[in-house]
Amino acid sequence: MAVRAFYLDIGHWALEEPERWGPWAVPSPVSEADCSVKKLEQQVKARMDQRTRERLPYLPALVRVADRRLKEASERLAALVRAPLGSTFTVLGETFTAPKTTSRADGQATTVHDVQGRRRDLRTEEKRAFWAWATIEILRHTGIRIEELLELGHHSIISYKLPTTGEIIPLLQIAPSKIDQERLLLISPELADVLSAVITRVRQKYGTVPVVPSYDHQERVWNDPLPLLYQWQVSEEHRPVSVNTVRQSLNETMTAAGLTDASGAPLNFQPHDFRRIFITDAILNGLPPHIAQVIAGHGNINTTMGYNAIYPAKAIEAHRAFIARRRALRPVEEYRAVTPEEWQEFLGHFARRKLALGDCGRAYGTDCIHEHACIRCPVLIVDFSELSRLVEVRDNLTDRIAEAEREGWFGEVEQLSVSRTAAEEKIAQLESRKNRKDSPVFLGTPSFDQLIARDSEADATEST
Repeated sequence: MAVRAFYLDIGHWALEEPERWGPWAVPSPVSEADCSVKKLEQQVKARMDQRTRERLPYLPALVRVADRRLKEASERLAALVRAPLGSTFTVLGETFTAPKTTSRADGQATTVHDVQGRRRDLRTEEKRAFWAWATIEILRHTGIRIEELLELGHHSIISYKLPTTGEIIPLLQIAPSKIDQERLLLISPELADVLSAVITRVRQKYGTVPVVPSYDHQERVWNDPLPLLYQWQVSEEHRPVSVNTVRQSLNETMTAAGLTDASGAPLNFQPHDFRRIFITDAILNGLPPHIAQVIAGHGNINTTMGYNAIYPAKAIEAHRAFIARRRALRPVEEYRAVTPEEWQEFLGHFARRKLALGDCGRAYGTDCIHEHACIRCPVLIVDFSELSRLVEVRDNLTDRIAEAEREGWFGEVEQLSVSRTAAEEKIAQLESRKNRKDSPVFLGTPSFDQLIARDSEADATEST
């Protein structure tokens, strides 16, 4: 793009100052098609869709793990609060030892030692488990961005009275973020429970939410003190929960879930994955794309459709109907269950294909058309390791032909000559394959281990 822009600039300058730039004005060697990013955008879209489709089925499992971790962390902390200082207590099958003294003003210990002697801060574990659970629930029910999540305040929860029925509808006000435009989201009953738990946690004993200053990393400015929902108390001081804390809490939940992708690698969730999953799930369940655009806060509907992981439902249903119709037209016996005797006979066919010189390549269910004269058969697959045996067979045939000629068995001479010719052809084929394999230009058919080794070498080279 830089090279093309340079040539276009020279052409434009040549119109204004032909005496100076005219001699240098030439067609750009970089065409407009060379600068097209359409293919790159399609590749990015395909990777995003694959990432969303891969994580969408695991979302319920992640929600269950986050809820379980929060309950277990709360139970451990409650057991620590009940236990006297210096005592040993057991909770959820784990044994802990409380410290003998504490420097906290309320006299409650926060750290313990397990049976291996490791020090654990149960209060911090409970905090991180809570914010991981709250983050997963809010993101999956709203599809908001991570910066919008951290800017939610107590004043973000407002109510709206329907003019027709007078029903009170709770709404969540999202502060202007990427497109500098606020929006209102409907609070579902599940989301209302989560927001209520967050407010109950951060509210002081007087019923108010503390106001804390926060730093906007996008605008590079400090915001005025606000009653943020994402705040916690550190050393008797109320501070906003950082984005790194949110990400680390999510990673801890993913580690506890033990989810893996198709290749067996650990499956990770980023906060933005919940936004893609929310939009995809909403459109799949019948929400119009232009409504999803408003909810997501996108300035262009194409951006919303870019977040939607396409599931070709119509094509899948039509293909399934086609397969059902085709099965209905074919004989029923083709889809019957295979009997044990038939399966053993099928396996026995491949066991009987093993020969002294290699393997028989005839198809299943076919008879031998050469009456088991394998040396003459073109479907005999001779193994490289049996080349010496094949040479012995050829030499033996030569000796037998010489004997038949001495005795006057001319019928035997003709038959043995045909077999010797077939053996010589197979020897020539093996030698030709061996020479081609030993040549420096032979590539061969890559095996699975070779592909893995090549990819690993390429990754190491790229990293270097």
